[in-house]
Amino acid sequence: MATSQSHDELVNSMTGGMVAQQSPFAATNNLRTDGRPTSDLRSELRTIHNLRNAWTCVSSITMPVLLVAVALWLDHWLSTLGAVLLMGFVQNRMFILHHEGAHRLLFTSRKVNDLVGITIFGWLSFGTGTHAYRRAHVNHHRDEFGPKEPDFLLYSLYPITTASMRRKLRRDATGVSGYRILRPRLTGLFNKRFWVNSARFYIGQLAIFTLFAATGNPLAYFYLWLLPFMTVYQVVNRLRAIAEHGGMTRSSDRRQTTHHVRQGVMARVFLVPLAVGHHLAHHVDSGVPFRNLPRLTRLLEQDGYITEENTWSNYRSLWRTLAAKAD
Repeated sequence: MATSQSHDELVNSMTGGMVAQQSPFAATNNLRTDGRPTSDLRSELRTIHNLRNAWTCVSSITMPVLLVAVALWLDHWLSTLGAVLLMGFVQNRMFILHHEGAHRLLFTSRKVNDLVGITIFGWLSFGTGTHAYRRAHVNHHRDEFGPKEPDFLLYSLYPITTASMRRKLRRDATGVSGYRILRPRLTGLFNKRFWVNSARFYIGQLAIFTLFAATGNPLAYFYLWLLPFMTVYQVVNRLRAIAEHGGMTRSSDRRQTTHHVRQGVMARVFLVPLAVGHHLAHHVDSGVPFRNLPRLTRLLEQDGYITEENTWSNYRSLWRTLAAKAD
């Protein structure tokens, strides 16, 4: 009980700065009171498109290969800089596919889903290629901002000052945040408790390094793969994450835990590809695959679960508000 009360105090003092009051939602023919689709519609929305997802996975793996090939072929500092910037966005896309695999929504076959979504894209997104992320992410959906929320500090205390936001983004862009993420893998090699997962992480990165070495440019691993993750990806990941839950709070009403943002073309291509920007719909029913989330969002809007009052017109306006606290 003491732990629960302590966490409640943290929730009250550290979250909710961007929550708008919502009227209770009345069930409709399509949606339940919590926004989830009714049974027949839910079964339809949970259909997984294996062939289309296979193409998405193949094309997403092809993207970094082409970026590296072009950068090495042109062999110019401008092409290298462009590849570093674009690679961070490609890595964001690959993490989103890892996220989809963690929900076991990438392929209907669990073995194929886990091989591609958990192992391959887990390694490509600088993970261990294991179910560690999936197990932690379950707690994020089960109880957002709850005692086991893995990203409580990432989402809390918003809105913050402009100066604070700049400091966070500067740490992301200069590799400080990336180092903090990878540091446990460095120290884990010398700790029996974390040795296995650290070893699995290095197996994945060694495999990727070997592919770079096969091109005759092993050093390119560090500036075309590791550097984008340490810098560009960290900025993109923070901007996307705080646009999902920054300043929201613990609640059984998903409209109070998750933002809903309208997405322009550039946002859909770079920041929130693969429908991950339909994040409120994803939290309403985390069993709906990414291809069907736009349809669920439309249903939520048509039936009044999502309204103008809880919709941000674009990401820029949301980010400005997230960093609008007075000094």
